[in-house]
Amino acid sequence: MEEKQYTILIAEDDADIIEVLKLYLENQGYRILSAENGAAAFRLIEKEKVDLGIFDIMMPRMNGFELI
Repeated sequence: MEEKQYTILIAEDDADIIEVLKLYLENQGYRILSAENGAAAFRLIEKEKVDLGIFDIMMPRMNGFELI
């Protein structure tokens, strides 16, 4: 039986934070999508199936609360 790979979207304007989270989560078997602001994350959500979102609250263009 094939195991499902979950997709996590990280929306964060600090590239270093994205890289640390991405490294850890990919090592745990998750597929990671990332966006540098809320508007870019919203566009990804429209075209990709996302199982979990990790959103920074204070981002440019659309903050984490607006994105949710």
